[in-house]
Amino acid sequence: MADMEGDSKGVPEKEVDDAEEIKVTNEDNTNNVMNHQKKQHREKKNKKKKRRSLSFPRLGCLRTESVKNGGVDMEVQFPGERNDSTHLVIMVNGIIGSAQNWRFAAKQFLKKYPEDVIVHCSERNSSTLTFDGVDVMGDRLAEEVKNVISRHPSVQKISFVGHSLGGLVARYAIARLYEQEQTQETSQTNGDCGTDHLGDSFPEGQSKDKIAGLEPMNFITFASPHLGSLWHKQVPLFGGSYALEKLAARISWLLGRTGKHLFLKDGKNGKPPLLLRMVSDCEDLKFISALQSFRRRVAYANVGFDHIVGWSTSSLRRRNELPKVKHLPRVDKYPHIINVEAAKPATLDEVPSEVEVGGDKKINMEEEMLKGLTKLGWERVDVYFKGSRQRFLAHSTIQVKNYWTNSDGADVVQHMIDNFLL
Repeated sequence: MADMEGDSKGVPEKEVDDAEEIKVTNEDNTNNVMNHQKKQHREKKNKKKKRRSLSFPRLGCLRTESVKNGGVDMEVQFPGERNDSTHLVIMVNGIIGSAQNWRFAAKQFLKKYPEDVIVHCSERNSSTLTFDGVDVMGDRLAEEVKNVISRHPSVQKISFVGHSLGGLVARYAIARLYEQEQTQETSQTNGDCGTDHLGDSFPEGQSKDKIAGLEPMNFITFASPHLGSLWHKQVPLFGGSYALEKLAARISWLLGRTGKHLFLKDGKNGKPPLLLRMVSDCEDLKFISALQSFRRRVAYANVGFDHIVGWSTSSLRRRNELPKVKHLPRVDKYPHIINVEAAKPATLDEVPSEVEVGGDKKINMEEEMLKGLTKLGWERVDVYFKGSRQRFLAHSTIQVKNYWTNSDGADVVQHMIDNFLL
Protein backbone atom coordinates (compact mmCIF):
# COMPACT_ATOMS: atom_id res chain seq x y z
CA MET A 1 0.00 0.00 0.00
CA ALA A 2 2.84 2.23 0.91
CA ASP A 3 4.38 1.64 -2.48
CA MET A 4 1.07 2.13 -4.14
CA GLU A 5 0.52 5.35 -2.20
CA GLY A 6 4.01 6.45 -3.10
CA ASP A 7 3.39 5.72 -6.73
CA SER A 8 0.02 7.37 -6.60
CA LYS A 9 1.61 10.50 -5.07
CA GLY A 10 4.25 10.56 -7.79
CA VAL A 11 1.80 10.31 -10.68
CA PRO A 12 -0.33 13.33 -9.83
CA GLU A 13 2.83 15.31 -9.14
CA LYS A 14 4.06 14.70 -12.70
CA GLU A 15 0.60 15.35 -14.08
CA VAL A 16 0.54 18.66 -12.27
CA ASP A 17 3.94 19.57 -13.75
CA ASP A 18 2.70 18.63 -17.22
CA ALA A 19 -0.50 20.61 -16.64
CA GLU A 20 1.44 23.67 -15.52
CA GLU A 21 3.72 23.36 -18.53
CA ILE A 22 0.71 23.13 -20.82
CA LYS A 23 -0.89 26.11 -19.06
CA VAL A 24 2.24 28.22 -19.45
CA THR A 25 2.49 27.24 -23.09
CA ASN A 26 -1.14 28.15 -23.65
CA GLU A 27 -0.60 31.50 -21.91
CA ASP A 28 2.44 32.14 -24.11
CA ASN A 29 0.39 31.37 -27.20
CA THR A 30 -2.38 33.65 -25.97
CA ASN A 31 0.12 36.41 -25.29
CA ASN A 32 1.64 35.94 -28.74
CA VAL A 33 -1.78 36.20 -30.34
CA MET A 34 -2.59 39.29 -28.29
CA ASN A 35 0.75 40.88 -29.13
CA HIS A 36 0.22 40.12 -32.80
CA GLN A 37 -3.22 41.70 -32.68
CA LYS A 38 -1.84 44.76 -30.90
CA LYS A 39 0.92 45.01 -33.50
CA GLN A 40 -1.62 44.84 -36.30
CA HIS A 41 -3.71 47.50 -34.57
CA ARG A 42 -0.67 49.76 -34.19
CA GLU A 43 0.29 49.29 -37.83
CA LYS A 44 -3.26 50.06 -38.90
CA LYS A 45 -3.27 53.17 -36.73
CA ASN A 46 0.10 54.28 -38.11
CA LYS A 47 -1.18 53.83 -41.65
CA LYS A 48 -4.14 56.04 -40.80
CA LYS A 49 -1.82 58.67 -39.37
CA LYS A 50 0.34 58.44 -42.47
CA ARG A 51 -2.67 58.97 -44.69
CA ARG A 52 -3.70 61.97 -42.63
CA SER A 53 -0.16 63.34 -42.74
CA LEU A 54 -0.51 63.80 -46.48
CA SER A 55 -2.64 66.82 -45.62
CA PHE A 56 -1.07 67.80 -42.29
CA PRO A 57 2.36 66.20 -41.72
CA ARG A 58 2.63 64.72 -38.24
CA LEU A 59 -0.65 66.38 -37.36
CA GLY A 60 -2.18 65.90 -33.97
CA CYS A 61 -5.02 68.33 -34.46
CA LEU A 62 -5.82 71.62 -36.12
CA ARG A 63 -6.65 73.97 -33.28
CA THR A 64 -8.92 76.91 -34.05
CA GLU A 65 -9.66 79.37 -31.30
CA SER A 66 -12.03 82.32 -31.54
CA VAL A 67 -10.69 85.11 -29.39
CA LYS A 68 -12.95 87.22 -27.21
CA ASN A 69 -11.47 90.53 -28.38
CA GLY A 70 -11.72 89.53 -32.03
CA GLY A 71 -10.01 87.24 -34.54
CA VAL A 72 -9.29 83.56 -34.91
CA ASP A 73 -6.03 81.80 -33.94
CA MET A 74 -5.17 78.72 -36.01
CA GLU A 75 -2.27 76.40 -35.23
CA VAL A 76 -1.27 72.74 -35.40
CA GLN A 77 -0.85 70.92 -32.08
CA PHE A 78 0.96 67.60 -31.83
CA PRO A 79 -0.11 65.05 -29.19
CA GLY A 80 2.05 65.08 -26.07
CA GLU A 81 4.09 68.03 -27.30
CA ARG A 82 4.14 71.67 -26.38
CA ASN A 83 3.49 73.96 -29.30
CA ASP A 84 6.42 76.36 -29.72
CA SER A 85 5.75 77.87 -33.14
CA THR A 86 8.02 80.83 -33.75
CA HIS A 87 6.41 82.65 -36.71
CA LEU A 88 3.19 84.64 -36.32
CA VAL A 89 1.24 85.39 -39.51
CA ILE A 90 -1.41 88.12 -39.26
CA MET A 91 -4.07 87.98 -42.00
CA VAL A 92 -6.22 91.07 -42.53
CA ASN A 93 -9.56 91.21 -44.35
CA GLY A 94 -10.79 93.87 -46.77
CA ILE A 95 -13.85 96.11 -46.73
CA ILE A 96 -17.03 94.54 -45.30
CA GLY A 97 -14.96 91.39 -44.69
CA SER A 98 -14.27 89.10 -41.75
CA ALA A 99 -11.78 86.57 -40.38
CA GLN A 100 -13.49 83.85 -42.43
CA ASN A 101 -12.22 85.41 -45.67
CA TRP A 102 -8.67 84.13 -45.02
CA ARG A 103 -9.66 80.72 -43.60
CA PHE A 104 -8.66 78.74 -46.71
CA ALA A 105 -5.24 80.41 -46.97
CA ALA A 106 -4.66 79.97 -43.23
CA LYS A 107 -5.21 76.21 -43.52
CA GLN A 108 -2.78 76.01 -46.45
CA PHE A 109 -0.15 77.81 -44.35
CA LEU A 110 -0.53 75.22 -41.60
CA LYS A 111 -0.33 72.33 -44.05
CA LYS A 112 2.98 73.65 -45.37
CA TYR A 113 4.50 74.80 -42.07
CA PRO A 114 2.70 72.89 -39.26
CA GLU A 115 5.54 73.20 -36.75
CA ASP A 116 6.63 76.76 -37.49
CA VAL A 117 3.59 78.95 -37.95
CA ILE A 118 0.67 80.34 -35.96
CA VAL A 119 -1.91 82.09 -38.13
CA HIS A 120 -4.17 84.79 -36.73
CA CYS A 121 -7.11 85.89 -38.90
CA SER A 122 -8.01 89.36 -37.70
CA GLU A 123 -11.62 90.30 -37.01
CA ARG A 124 -11.36 93.52 -35.04
CA ASN A 125 -12.24 95.31 -38.29
CA SER A 126 -15.10 93.34 -39.78
CA SER A 127 -18.38 94.15 -41.51
CA THR A 128 -19.41 97.82 -41.17
CA LEU A 129 -16.48 98.52 -38.83
CA THR A 130 -14.43 98.74 -42.04
CA PHE A 131 -16.09 102.14 -42.67
CA ASP A 132 -14.39 103.72 -39.63
CA GLY A 133 -11.26 104.84 -41.45
CA VAL A 134 -7.80 103.41 -42.14
CA ASP A 135 -6.30 105.06 -39.05
CA VAL A 136 -8.95 103.82 -36.60
CA MET A 137 -8.82 100.35 -38.09
CA GLY A 138 -5.00 100.38 -37.98
CA ASP A 139 -5.05 101.26 -34.29
CA ARG A 140 -7.48 98.40 -33.60
CA LEU A 141 -5.31 95.95 -35.53
CA ALA A 142 -2.20 97.07 -33.64
CA GLU A 143 -3.89 96.37 -30.29
CA GLU A 144 -5.14 93.03 -31.59
CA VAL A 145 -1.62 92.01 -32.62
CA LYS A 146 -0.29 92.86 -29.16
CA ASN A 147 -2.97 90.64 -27.58
CA VAL A 148 -2.11 87.75 -29.92
CA ILE A 149 1.60 88.00 -29.08
CA SER A 150 0.83 87.95 -25.35
CA ARG A 151 -1.00 84.63 -25.82
CA HIS A 152 1.89 83.07 -27.78
CA PRO A 153 5.16 83.83 -25.97
CA SER A 154 7.17 81.49 -28.25
CA VAL A 155 6.79 83.68 -31.37
CA GLN A 156 9.91 85.47 -32.58
CA LYS A 157 8.99 86.57 -36.10
CA ILE A 158 5.97 88.30 -37.62
CA SER A 159 4.47 88.64 -41.10
CA PHE A 160 1.38 90.41 -42.44
CA VAL A 161 -0.93 89.39 -45.29
CA GLY A 162 -3.64 91.88 -46.25
CA HIS A 163 -6.40 91.75 -48.86
CA SER A 164 -7.69 94.93 -50.50
CA LEU A 165 -8.31 97.59 -47.82
CA GLY A 166 -6.62 95.22 -45.35
CA GLY A 167 -3.28 96.02 -46.99
CA LEU A 168 -3.65 99.71 -46.11
CA VAL A 169 -4.83 98.89 -42.58
CA ALA A 170 -1.79 96.66 -42.09
CA ARG A 171 0.52 99.44 -43.31
CA TYR A 172 -0.92 101.79 -40.69
CA ALA A 173 -0.80 99.14 -37.94
CA ILE A 174 2.88 98.28 -38.47
CA ALA A 175 3.75 101.96 -38.08
CA ARG A 176 2.01 101.86 -34.68
CA LEU A 177 3.88 98.68 -33.75
CA TYR A 178 7.25 99.79 -35.10
CA GLU A 179 10.08 99.79 -32.58
CA GLN A 180 13.25 101.56 -33.58
CA GLU A 181 16.40 99.97 -32.18
CA GLN A 182 18.96 101.98 -34.10
CA THR A 183 19.63 105.71 -34.01
CA GLN A 184 18.67 107.33 -37.27
CA GLU A 185 18.18 110.87 -38.47
CA THR A 186 14.50 111.73 -38.22
CA SER A 187 12.44 114.66 -39.35
CA GLN A 188 12.21 117.39 -36.71
CA THR A 189 9.42 119.40 -38.28
CA ASN A 190 6.67 119.29 -35.64
CA GLY A 191 4.84 116.26 -36.97
CA ASP A 192 5.53 116.89 -40.64
CA CYS A 193 6.48 113.94 -42.78
CA GLY A 194 9.67 113.44 -44.75
CA THR A 195 11.52 110.72 -46.62
CA ASP A 196 14.85 112.32 -47.49
CA HIS A 197 16.83 110.24 -44.98
CA LEU A 198 15.46 106.87 -46.04
CA GLY A 199 17.80 104.32 -47.49
CA ASP A 200 20.86 106.08 -46.07
CA SER A 201 20.88 104.95 -42.42
CA PHE A 202 21.08 101.22 -42.96
CA PRO A 203 20.72 98.75 -45.84
CA GLU A 204 17.50 96.83 -46.37
CA GLY A 205 17.39 93.45 -44.66
CA GLN A 206 20.07 94.47 -42.12
CA SER A 207 17.95 96.58 -39.80
CA LYS A 208 17.47 95.42 -36.23
CA ASP A 209 14.18 97.26 -35.96
CA LYS A 210 11.20 95.30 -34.63
CA ILE A 211 7.47 95.15 -35.11
CA ALA A 212 5.82 94.67 -31.71
CA GLY A 213 9.13 93.25 -30.44
CA LEU A 214 9.32 90.61 -33.21
CA GLU A 215 11.52 90.24 -36.27
CA PRO A 216 9.59 91.50 -39.34
CA MET A 217 9.73 89.04 -42.25
CA ASN A 218 7.03 89.24 -44.97
CA PHE A 219 4.65 92.09 -45.77
CA ILE A 220 2.26 90.85 -48.46
CA THR A 221 -0.78 92.52 -50.04
CA PHE A 222 -3.43 91.12 -52.38
CA ALA A 223 -5.27 93.57 -54.67
CA SER A 224 -4.70 96.51 -52.30
CA PRO A 225 -5.40 100.11 -53.43
CA HIS A 226 -2.03 101.48 -52.28
CA LEU A 227 -2.53 104.71 -54.24
CA GLY A 228 -6.18 105.13 -53.31
CA SER A 229 -9.23 105.04 -55.57
CA LEU A 230 -9.39 108.60 -56.86
CA TRP A 231 -7.27 108.41 -59.98
CA HIS A 232 -8.27 107.68 -63.54
CA LYS A 233 -9.00 103.95 -64.05
CA GLN A 234 -8.00 103.00 -60.49
CA VAL A 235 -11.55 101.65 -60.02
CA PRO A 236 -12.20 99.59 -63.18
CA LEU A 237 -15.93 99.46 -62.43
CA PHE A 238 -16.21 103.08 -63.67
CA GLY A 239 -14.87 102.08 -67.08
CA GLY A 240 -12.49 105.03 -67.26
CA SER A 241 -15.33 107.58 -67.17
CA TYR A 242 -14.20 110.82 -65.52
CA ALA A 243 -17.83 111.69 -64.82
CA LEU A 244 -18.37 108.49 -62.83
CA GLU A 245 -15.04 108.88 -61.05
CA LYS A 246 -15.90 112.43 -59.97
CA LEU A 247 -19.34 111.31 -58.84
CA ALA A 248 -17.80 108.49 -56.79
CA ALA A 249 -15.42 110.95 -55.15
CA ARG A 250 -18.32 113.23 -54.21
CA ILE A 251 -20.32 110.44 -52.61
CA SER A 252 -17.31 108.74 -50.97
CA TRP A 253 -18.85 109.68 -47.60
CA LEU A 254 -21.21 106.74 -48.10
CA LEU A 255 -18.28 104.54 -47.04
CA GLY A 256 -17.69 106.67 -43.95
CA ARG A 257 -14.20 107.89 -43.10
CA THR A 258 -12.77 104.99 -45.10
CA GLY A 259 -14.33 106.38 -48.27
CA LYS A 260 -12.78 109.79 -47.61
CA HIS A 261 -9.38 108.16 -47.09
CA LEU A 262 -9.61 106.07 -50.27
CA PHE A 263 -10.66 109.06 -52.39
CA LEU A 264 -8.17 111.40 -50.63
CA LYS A 265 -10.95 113.73 -49.42
CA ASP A 266 -9.78 113.89 -45.80
CA GLY A 267 -7.10 116.57 -46.04
CA LYS A 268 -8.02 119.57 -43.86
CA ASN A 269 -6.34 122.75 -42.61
CA GLY A 270 -3.39 122.27 -44.93
CA LYS A 271 -2.81 118.72 -43.67
CA PRO A 272 -2.22 116.18 -46.47
CA PRO A 273 -4.64 113.26 -46.95
CA LEU A 274 -3.85 110.21 -44.82
CA LEU A 275 -2.72 107.98 -47.71
CA LEU A 276 -0.24 110.66 -48.78
CA ARG A 277 1.12 110.90 -45.24
CA MET A 278 1.48 107.10 -45.14
CA VAL A 279 4.24 107.11 -47.78
CA SER A 280 6.72 108.91 -45.53
CA ASP A 281 7.98 109.04 -41.96
CA CYS A 282 6.22 111.38 -39.59
CA GLU A 283 7.44 112.33 -36.14
CA ASP A 284 5.02 109.98 -34.34
CA LEU A 285 4.48 107.30 -37.00
CA LYS A 286 7.34 105.90 -39.10
CA PHE A 287 5.29 104.52 -41.99
CA ILE A 288 8.19 103.93 -44.40
CA SER A 289 10.71 102.81 -41.79
CA ALA A 290 8.20 100.23 -40.58
CA LEU A 291 7.76 98.90 -44.12
CA GLN A 292 11.49 98.98 -44.69
CA SER A 293 12.10 96.79 -41.64
CA PHE A 294 10.47 93.79 -43.36
CA ARG A 295 12.75 91.38 -45.21
CA ARG A 296 10.26 91.16 -48.09
CA ARG A 297 7.43 93.30 -49.45
CA VAL A 298 5.19 91.63 -52.03
CA ALA A 299 2.29 93.05 -54.05
CA TYR A 300 -0.10 90.59 -55.74
CA ALA A 301 -2.26 92.36 -58.32
CA ASN A 302 -5.07 91.41 -60.68
CA VAL A 303 -4.21 92.23 -64.30
CA GLY A 304 -7.88 92.30 -65.28
CA PHE A 305 -11.44 91.43 -64.24
CA ASP A 306 -11.01 93.12 -60.85
CA HIS A 307 -13.80 95.70 -60.78
CA ILE A 308 -12.83 97.23 -57.43
CA VAL A 309 -9.04 97.77 -57.48
CA GLY A 310 -7.05 98.57 -60.60
CA TRP A 311 -3.82 96.92 -61.72
CA SER A 312 -1.75 100.09 -61.35
CA THR A 313 -2.63 100.93 -57.75
CA SER A 314 -2.36 97.33 -56.52
CA SER A 315 0.99 96.65 -58.25
CA LEU A 316 2.54 100.05 -57.41
CA ARG A 317 3.31 100.99 -61.00
CA ARG A 318 2.51 103.89 -63.26
CA ARG A 319 0.15 102.90 -66.05
CA ASN A 320 2.88 103.26 -68.68
CA GLU A 321 5.04 100.83 -66.65
CA LEU A 322 2.52 97.98 -66.74
CA PRO A 323 3.86 95.01 -68.75
CA LYS A 324 2.13 93.86 -71.93
CA VAL A 325 -0.15 90.94 -71.05
CA LYS A 326 0.33 89.08 -74.33
CA HIS A 327 4.08 88.81 -73.70
CA LEU A 328 3.70 87.32 -70.23
CA PRO A 329 4.16 83.51 -69.99
CA ARG A 330 2.17 81.22 -67.71
CA VAL A 331 3.61 78.59 -65.37
CA ASP A 332 1.94 75.17 -65.17
CA LYS A 333 2.21 74.98 -61.38
CA TYR A 334 0.60 78.40 -60.98
CA PRO A 335 -1.64 78.78 -64.05
CA HIS A 336 -3.08 82.16 -63.04
CA ILE A 337 0.25 83.84 -62.28
CA ILE A 338 1.60 85.39 -65.47
CA ASN A 339 4.44 87.56 -64.22
CA VAL A 340 6.80 87.75 -61.24
CA GLU A 341 9.19 90.67 -60.80
CA ALA A 342 11.99 90.62 -58.25
CA ALA A 343 12.34 93.56 -55.89
CA LYS A 344 14.16 96.51 -57.44
CA PRO A 345 14.32 99.66 -55.35
CA ALA A 346 14.03 102.82 -57.43
CA THR A 347 16.59 105.63 -57.20
CA LEU A 348 15.62 109.21 -56.55
CA ASP A 349 16.70 110.21 -60.06
CA GLU A 350 14.16 107.83 -61.59
CA VAL A 351 11.21 109.49 -59.91
CA PRO A 352 10.47 113.18 -60.36
CA SER A 353 9.40 115.07 -57.25
CA GLU A 354 6.47 116.73 -59.04
CA VAL A 355 4.82 115.97 -62.33
CA GLU A 356 2.24 118.28 -63.87
CA VAL A 357 -0.27 116.46 -66.08
CA GLY A 358 -2.77 118.87 -67.56
CA GLY A 359 -2.33 121.11 -64.53
CA ASP A 360 -4.08 118.52 -62.35
CA LYS A 361 -2.73 118.61 -58.80
CA LYS A 362 -4.26 115.19 -58.05
CA ILE A 363 -1.78 113.56 -60.41
CA ASN A 364 1.03 115.11 -58.36
CA MET A 365 -0.24 113.36 -55.23
CA GLU A 366 -0.31 110.05 -57.08
CA GLU A 367 3.30 110.61 -58.09
CA GLU A 368 4.27 111.46 -54.53
CA MET A 369 2.70 108.23 -53.27
CA LEU A 370 4.48 106.18 -55.92
CA LYS A 371 7.74 107.96 -55.17
CA GLY A 372 7.52 107.20 -51.45
CA LEU A 373 6.43 103.57 -51.73
CA THR A 374 8.68 102.50 -54.62
CA LYS A 375 11.72 103.86 -52.85
CA LEU A 376 11.56 100.47 -51.13
CA GLY A 377 11.93 97.24 -53.05
CA TRP A 378 8.68 95.39 -53.83
CA GLU A 379 8.27 91.99 -55.42
CA ARG A 380 5.38 92.19 -57.87
CA VAL A 381 3.22 89.22 -58.82
CA ASP A 382 0.69 89.73 -61.62
CA VAL A 383 -2.40 87.50 -61.58
CA TYR A 384 -4.74 86.93 -64.53
CA PHE A 385 -7.90 84.83 -64.37
CA LYS A 386 -8.56 84.90 -68.11
CA GLY A 387 -10.38 81.71 -69.11
CA SER A 388 -11.61 81.08 -65.58
CA ARG A 389 -15.32 80.87 -64.88
CA GLN A 390 -14.60 82.85 -61.72
CA ARG A 391 -12.79 85.68 -63.49
CA PHE A 392 -15.53 88.24 -62.84
CA LEU A 393 -15.04 87.61 -59.12
CA ALA A 394 -11.30 88.21 -59.44
CA HIS A 395 -11.14 90.62 -56.49
CA SER A 396 -12.27 87.83 -54.14
CA THR A 397 -10.82 84.91 -56.11
CA ILE A 398 -7.23 86.16 -55.72
CA GLN A 399 -7.43 85.38 -51.97
CA VAL A 400 -9.95 82.46 -52.22
CA LYS A 401 -12.43 84.34 -50.06
CA ASN A 402 -14.86 81.42 -50.35
CA TYR A 403 -13.57 78.13 -51.72
CA TRP A 404 -16.82 77.18 -53.47
CA THR A 405 -16.96 80.38 -55.51
CA ASN A 406 -13.28 81.42 -55.60
CA SER A 407 -11.34 78.13 -55.76
CA ASP A 408 -9.45 79.11 -58.93
CA GLY A 409 -7.29 81.38 -56.80
CA ALA A 410 -5.83 78.42 -54.90
CA ASP A 411 -2.67 78.47 -57.04
CA VAL A 412 -2.11 82.14 -56.16
CA VAL A 413 -2.37 81.36 -52.43
CA GLN A 414 -0.02 78.42 -52.94
CA HIS A 415 2.49 80.64 -54.73
CA MET A 416 2.51 82.99 -51.74
CA ILE A 417 3.06 80.10 -49.33
CA ASP A 418 5.76 78.40 -51.43
CA ASN A 419 7.76 81.64 -51.55
CA PHE A 420 7.11 82.61 -47.94
CA LEU A 421 10.22 83.52 -45.96
CA LEU A 422 10.29 81.60 -42.67
